[in-house]
Amino acid sequence: MKKILFWNISLVLISALFVASCSKDDPIPEPDPIDNKDEIPEADEVNKFIWEGLATYYYWVNNVPNLVNTDFEDDDSLNAFLNTYTDPENLFFDLLYEYGTVDKWSFIVDNSQEIDNWLTGISESMGFDFMLSYYEENSNNVFGYVRYVLKGSPADLAGIKRGDFFLTVNGTQLTALNYQELLFTQQTYTLGMAKYENNTFSGNEIEHSITAVELQEYPILLDTVYNVSGLNVGYLVYNGFTSAYDKTLNNSYDILLNNTISKLKGKGIDKLIIDLRYNGGGSVQTSMYLASMIYGTNTSQIFAKYKYNNLLQNYFRDEYGADYFNYYFSDVILEEDWDLEDADGNFIQTVTTPETPIVSLDLNELYVITSSHTASASELLINGLSAYIDVIQIGTNTTGKNVGSFTIRDWIDDNNVNPNHSWAMQPITLKIANSNGYSDFSDGLVPDINGQESVLNLKQLGDKDETLLKLTLNYIEGNRTKSAVGDDVISFKRFKSSKDFSRFGKEMYVEPEMVPTREMIK
Repeated sequence: MKKILFWNISLVLISALFVASCSKDDPIPEPDPIDNKDEIPEADEVNKFIWEGLATYYYWVNNVPNLVNTDFEDDDSLNAFLNTYTDPENLFFDLLYEYGTVDKWSFIVDNSQEIDNWLTGISESMGFDFMLSYYEENSNNVFGYVRYVLKGSPADLAGIKRGDFFLTVNGTQLTALNYQELLFTQQTYTLGMAKYENNTFSGNEIEHSITAVELQEYPILLDTVYNVSGLNVGYLVYNGFTSAYDKTLNNSYDILLNNTISKLKGKGIDKLIIDLRYNGGGSVQTSMYLASMIYGTNTSQIFAKYKYNNLLQNYFRDEYGADYFNYYFSDVILEEDWDLEDADGNFIQTVTTPETPIVSLDLNELYVITSSHTASASELLINGLSAYIDVIQIGTNTTGKNVGSFTIRDWIDDNNVNPNHSWAMQPITLKIANSNGYSDFSDGLVPDINGQESVLNLKQLGDKDETLLKLTLNYIEGNRTKSAVGDDVISFKRFKSSKDFSRFGKEMYVEPEMVPTREMIK
């Protein structure tokens, strides 16, 4: 991991972010008038870390009066303001710009290890992805249905599979009021499975007891090739743009993705379908690598463009020139060092993945399956490639996430984080566009072919009769049907996805070589 002068930063595009207990509707407190500045105590260092980080890097900084208040150039005035907060979270959310409407993604944690684990794809998990939906009129009762299961996970070993229904947890009916406590506060629970008959759900007397374990999710769920009217059509189900190193597989996910594309190329594919319906984001770098694997490795062509707040934009332009904001396609996966740790976080060894030539399919069109959970790095891939090739989108509108964030820690020098606290924050710090400058898709990227999977008939991913895959294959064959929806669209009101409960939601990250300190920019 590269070190920078003050902040250790990972660029993150975040989407559909869940932050527990964040009702921040109270008015922003104003500091009391200062009568005797000698009596103003020094502000809490966590509060100072939050204010300084937001005042330096926050994309909407100029829209927040308390981040650009010239009175705060006086330390006593700033201390007086910060001392009105005893809870750092309250300070953080009060300093955001229209949180929940304009800024829907910035967040803060009191334990930076949570972010470290997320960056490596590690979490405690049962190993299955699900959606909750209402199923009764005028009732809070919900049912769950399984969208996919990780191979070898506790859910897989228990026999849970895509398309299964469940109604209860430890014998208690799931509702819109208790789902979080039942599903997300227990390491072990028993799911009461269900069936759908005569237009209603009921228990089927099957139970699965499962216990969460520490998992590192391999993002490639499935890759295969179909013969469609004489064409070899590759199909890749890709559930997360992650550049992490997998100790079990002894390789980085970027290189493993490149190997998969190489395998598809070796099978002589003419077309490629990438299924991103459950992909909430990940690494900006991985998105660029995958785009290069699909389209080409011309390193003079721009994949994406960044825009920061005025302070950072001007600094970067003055220091590095206008080209600093351009992010190019690549012909190699860069060499990288990975510090491996044991389960207790203790250093084991450093592993180096070599510089690896990118294998490119050199395609002039791409088929992408999307849903409302397709976000950030997934949207970047679609938007970035659409400036160069035909990207045919099948499914529903994507999330609509075109802004990003730095993971900011309280670095006190080149190598050390402030030992007095472990807070870290990820405020929105930039917008990202394609090479044509297009980034205005706050309502999501709109599909060319409308389709929605059927809850009551969730065929296995990769089954040629699965709703969205079938729609895509039919389109490739020449049947240009513009719409296909499952029989659940009217029957069930969607409630929450398991991905909505991740603190980091649907995100995208890179690591710039260096970001200036506040002192450097002044």
